[in-house]
Amino acid sequence: MRMKFYTLVSILISAAITLPSVGAQGRGDAIVIRNARIFTVTKGVIENGSIVITGGKITAVGASVSAPGGARVIDARGLSVYPGMIDSGTTIGLTEVGQGAPGTVDTSEIGDNNANIHVDIAVNPESSHIGVTRVNGTTTALTMPRGGLIAGQSALINLDGWTWAEMTLKARAAMHINWPGGLGGGFEFGGGQQRAGAELRREQDRRIEELKKILRDAIAYGNAKDARARDASLPRMETDLRLEALVPVARGQMSAVIHAQVERDIKKVIAFADEMKLKIIISGAVEGWRVADQLKAKNIPVIIGPVNRMPNREDDGYDAVYTNAAMLHKAGVKFAFQTMGSAEARDLPYQAGESAAFGLPKEEALKAVTIYPAEIFGVADQIGSIEVGKLANLIITDGDPLEIRTQIKHLIIRGRDVPLTSRHTELYDKYKSRP
Repeated sequence: MRMKFYTLVSILISAAITLPSVGAQGRGDAIVIRNARIFTVTKGVIENGSIVITGGKITAVGASVSAPGGARVIDARGLSVYPGMIDSGTTIGLTEVGQGAPGTVDTSEIGDNNANIHVDIAVNPESSHIGVTRVNGTTTALTMPRGGLIAGQSALINLDGWTWAEMTLKARAAMHINWPGGLGGGFEFGGGQQRAGAELRREQDRRIEELKKILRDAIAYGNAKDARARDASLPRMETDLRLEALVPVARGQMSAVIHAQVERDIKKVIAFADEMKLKIIISGAVEGWRVADQLKAKNIPVIIGPVNRMPNREDDGYDAVYTNAAMLHKAGVKFAFQTMGSAEARDLPYQAGESAAFGLPKEEALKAVTIYPAEIFGVADQIGSIEVGKLANLIITDGDPLEIRTQIKHLIIRGRDVPLTSRHTELYDKYKSRP
C-alpha cells in the first residue's frame, strides 16, 4: 500500500510506546449492565439479565450475577443488549473520499500480484467513517484491499482505538483474489457480440491459468524452503515476499476470499478451488442462489452484498437480490453480509434487515452480522456472541438493531463505553446552534 503520512505516524507511535486504553472509562474498569433483555445469539435470550465486563472482556452473563465492587452500573431497563455487528467486507479506514480525491484512497497497489500487502498498517484511525459506522451498531469490520489479480490480505479491525495496531483484531484475516473476467449473467450474444464474448472467455481462461501458475509456484517455493530448513547444505533461497505470503493459501491453511458474482463464474471458482485444494470464501455472489446446492455440498461460505442493487439479469425478478440470502439459508449455506465500501458501511444493519423482509428468518439475519462472520473468519472465540470470555463488543438498543428506527443507547467496544458522537452528530450540533 502507499505509505501515507498518517500511516507512518501511526506506525511510529505504535512501535515507540504502548498507549493506555482510556476514554470515557479505562478498559480495565468494570462495568455492569443490569435489567436488560440479552440476545446472546448462541444461547438464546435472557430476560431481565445482567452482564459483567472486566478488563475489556465479558466475565459473567445471566439472570443473577455478582458484580465486582466499585463497578460502573448501566441500567438497561426496557432496553436490549446485542453483540456488536460485524461487516464482512469494507474499505473502512482505507477510503475517505471515494470520488474526486484519490489521495484519500489507499486500497490498492499497482501490479497483478500483491499477495504480500496487508492492509492493517494502512488503516487511518481518524477516519470520519469509523465514528459514523460504529454509532449505527457495527463494532468490527473486515477492511480489504482491491485491485489486481491478487489484491492482498484483509484485516479484521475493531472500530475504536488510538492506532491501527490497537484496533486490529486479526491482522491477516484472508487473501483476496479478484476472479478474472467478471463475465455477465449468462446472456447469449449474436453476431459481433458473440465473438466479443468468446474473446472475453478466452482471456478469462488465460488469466485463470496465470493464477494457477502463481499458486503452484507458491507451493514449490514453500516446499523448497521446508527442504532448506531440514538440510542446511541445500542452496540458500532468495526471499520472494509475494510467494511467501501465498504459501499458506496454496496449502489450504489460509482462506482465500474470491470475488465472483454470477453463476458461471461461481461454478468456475468452485472447480478451481477443488483443483488447487484451496480453502475459499466467495464474496459478492449476487447469483449465489443459483448454485446454492453446490456451495452447500462443498461447504463454501459466502459473503453477500451490497444488497441495495439492481437485479443482475434482465429476466430476474425485482426481488432477486433481496431473496438471495433466504435461498442460501434454505440450502444450508453459511453466509454473512458486507457493504463493500467505507461511507456505506453504516448501512450494514439494513442489508440484513432488507433480506429479513424478503424471507430470511430474523434470527438468521442477526447471526449473519454477528456469529456467522466470526466463524467464517476464525474469530468466534473472541467476538460474535455474548458469552463469558469473549471481548465486550456490545450494543445496547431500544429495539431491533436491524430496524432503521432503532436507536443505539450505548456502544461498548473492548469494554469501553464509546461516546455516541460522529462527524454527523458534530455537524448536526454545529448547525442546530446557528441563529
